[in-house]
Amino acid sequence: MATKKRLSGNMLIAQSGGPTAVINQTLVGAVLEARKHGEVEQVIGAMHGIQGILDEDFVNLGKETPANLEKVSQTPSSALGSVRKKPSQEDCRQIFEVLRKYEIRFFFYIGGNDTAETTHLIHQYGVEAGYEFRCFHLCKTIDNDLRENDHTPGFGSAAAFVSRAFMGDNQDNRALGGVKINVVMGRGAGFLTAASILAKTYEDDGPHLIYVPERPFSLPRFAKDVKKVMKEHGRCVVAVSEGICDSRGTPIIAKYTKEVDSHGNVQLSGTGALGDLLATELKKRSGITRVRADTFGYLQRSFPGIVSEPDAKEAREVGIRGVRFAVRGVSSGSVAIQRKPGARYMVTYECVPLKNVAKETRHMPDEFINEEGNGVTDAFVNYVKPIVGKLPTMARLKNHPVKKRKNS
Repeated sequence: MATKKRLSGNMLIAQSGGPTAVINQTLVGAVLEARKHGEVEQVIGAMHGIQGILDEDFVNLGKETPANLEKVSQTPSSALGSVRKKPSQEDCRQIFEVLRKYEIRFFFYIGGNDTAETTHLIHQYGVEAGYEFRCFHLCKTIDNDLRENDHTPGFGSAAAFVSRAFMGDNQDNRALGGVKINVVMGRGAGFLTAASILAKTYEDDGPHLIYVPERPFSLPRFAKDVKKVMKEHGRCVVAVSEGICDSRGTPIIAKYTKEVDSHGNVQLSGTGALGDLLATELKKRSGITRVRADTFGYLQRSFPGIVSEPDAKEAREVGIRGVRFAVRGVSSGSVAIQRKPGARYMVTYECVPLKNVAKETRHMPDEFINEEGNGVTDAFVNYVKPIVGKLPTMARLKNHPVKKRKNS
């Protein structure tokens, strides 16, 4: 991350990993900021991440009008397409042949921890090859699990979707009763599942139980928890992370799928198997007959119309700051969002070493999870509220007594 002399040349930007509702804010922020600096000549976009670099599948982002870019910034999912690909040494060699061919001196890769790892590999190869360029990872992930970050772009909007979905589901469950289980994204970190707590307006609102990957999951204990809630409220809404694990750390869903991505991660989304399993087992173990399960799956990533205002603003700023770091001579790094201490919500944007963000992830801290391991604390609520922003208001009838008609 050492500062070197300023460079001039072309800029290449790409997107990777799971899309989000605000990933294009980061893209557009970087593109528009680059146009302000004479060091950047052409602004080029690679379609489908590093695969697009290898295929030389490029678009000239310098030809896009500011008006259209602003429309793109408010459009969910990855405008340049995405990819899940870990580059081999041969891939890195080919990538640098392409970088040289197109005089790329500024490279930006938007994504999560696997994307940070890829960016780190490319930067290392560049150092070894003696190719001088600026190499930056721009943070993104709805899982909110990047190290060095208080939170990441995409999480706030996905959390806004989850909280709204649970608000509606809670109303549905309150009307008809029974048990409703919702499976939420989250491989090793439970932040997104935990955000369902924001659905609660009244004390007896759901979610009544929240299970995250940071605590071992037990089917007998799960059944016991649900029966306790049913006894108290006559109904139960449950939030479950797709990445819940048994006492040995094995994801529950791993017993039912063997599919993995190029980074070796077990595919957790795209199936309703976990929800079906939990619903079936709960019926067997509790005797409760009305049990339903839904898997939010990919809906929570790029749902149009549900965007956290702080999330969109911060996502844009990450792209802007990345370009500024690069043109000022910082050789490489990852742009991270960090929260300022104090009661008022404020953030800063720091350039941290790529190796600190690459590959490994962070988890929910202990103070965010209740002692029983089936809910979250007020500390988490205070943490997540300003990231998600304003939510709808839920109300109930006052249940005024009805007077009987007097006999005439």
